[in-house]
Amino acid sequence: METGSLAKRSLNFPLTRIIIGIIVVCGIVGIGQIITGTLLKLTSLDKDIDKLIIGAVTAILSILSYILLFRKYENRDITELSAKKLGRNLIVGVLLGVFLQALTIGVIYLKGGFSILSVNQDLYLLLPLGVAFTTAIFEEIVFRGIIFRIFQEKLGSYIALVISALIFGAMHFSNPHSSVLLALGVAVSGLLLGAAYMYSENLWFPIAIHFAWNYTQSGIFGAILSGNKVGESLLITKIKGAAWLTGGKFGPEGSVQAILIWLAATIVLLIICNKQFKIYKPFWKL
Repeated sequence: METGSLAKRSLNFPLTRIIIGIIVVCGIVGIGQIITGTLLKLTSLDKDIDKLIIGAVTAILSILSYILLFRKYENRDITELSAKKLGRNLIVGVLLGVFLQALTIGVIYLKGGFSILSVNQDLYLLLPLGVAFTTAIFEEIVFRGIIFRIFQEKLGSYIALVISALIFGAMHFSNPHSSVLLALGVAVSGLLLGAAYMYSENLWFPIAIHFAWNYTQSGIFGAILSGNKVGESLLITKIKGAAWLTGGKFGPEGSVQAILIWLAATIVLLIICNKQFKIYKPFWKL
């Protein structure tokens, strides 16, 4: 009886749930990508179509594996991926992400560092849109759905925000042209996304913000995204200036104004969460 009780407590321990959640979701997504990629090699489809299909499989498997695992594991309804208020969460999230990104680029423009050279008339919008949305779904399920949500239940909202944000920033440390300081800067965006989840109590809101920020930065403004090469974008642009203003080779995410804008938005959301009693207390204060 004691052995069974100990095993049950160990299985329900927050860190255990996080590790199992990450292994299951990432494992299923990884296997799905390998199988899909192998099958697509047997076809003559265009490479961009292949990427879209793999992206769609990634998004679907991310959502399904999370729902099926935690519905059984935690014996509850997965309300954080509920379709309730789906339209509102997606629309408001996208508008907020676009607005924050526009502010970031706007500062560079006002300093004379951003100019539009031309408009891309032949842009294939579907691929960059699909990639941005897939990335946002997968990363938000892992970082906010698993890591932040589970830590929040035990350690409270503020500690969970810091831990999940630092892990989120650390994952960007391996990106091209990154550094410890740039990774810490990205961690601040993790604070915003965590606060967005707290406010909405739904993953679709931070997913929409994450998607809109990434796509607006690279797909609209033609800026470098997290150190990666610039892909196709609506606007062909030139960005120049000091690294603190432009983010240098890492992109606008590494700029001072991006960090300050993320921080300001985070504070606003946390104030609202506090007024709406959505701040979790750590277990030792209950």
